[in-house]
Amino acid sequence: MSVKTRVPCPRCGTATAFSPSNRWRPFCSERCKMIDLGDWASERYRVPVESVVADDEELEPK
Repeated sequence: MSVKTRVPCPRCGTATAFSPSNRWRPFCSERCKMIDLGDWASERYRVPVESVVADDEELEPK
């Protein structure tokens, strides 16, 4: 007997099988997968970075 791991869909939270039989894993459906891809493409998701403040000396020509 095989135990299937179930995980929440990152988009809607529906429990879904995390296995090769789920062609959209980790998503529950093609719809959730495409919505997530669209969010990345439209830059709704961003990788956080620390802002860098330049010193005044770096702004003046040498």
